[in-house]
Amino acid sequence: MATLSKIKSQPSIRFFHSIELKEKTDAVLSELESNPDYPKHGHAMADLVAELIDAGMDYYFVKALKQAEIGFISEKSAMLGIASAVKLISSVSRKFIVRMDANQLSIVASHIQSLAASK
Repeated sequence: MATLSKIKSQPSIRFFHSIELKEKTDAVLSELESNPDYPKHGHAMADLVAELIDAGMDYYFVKALKQAEIGFISEKSAMLGIASAVKLISSVSRKFIVRMDANQLSIVASHIQSLAASK
C-alpha cells in the first residue's frame, strides 16, 4: 500500500465542490472517528460517497459540456447518460459500503481524507 507522502507526490486531478458538501464530509468522517462502532455509519458513508460521485461527475463532465456549448439536445442527452452512470455507480458502491465493518469504513474515510488533503 502506498504511503501518504508517496501518494501526495504523484500527479493528481481533484475537483472543487460546495462548502456544504465539505461540511457534510467533515461531519461524517468526524462522527465515524469519534464513534466507530455506531451501526449507521455505513449508511452515512454511502450517502456521502454518492454525493461525492455526483459532485465529481458534475465537475469533470457536466461543467465542461456546458462550457463547450454542445447544444441543448446533446447536452441534455449527455446529462441523462451521466446521471444514469452516477445512479449505477452509487447503487453499486452503496451495496458494499453499508456492509463494511468499522475498520473497513475507517479505511474508506482515510482515503477520502487523503483526497481532500491539499498539497
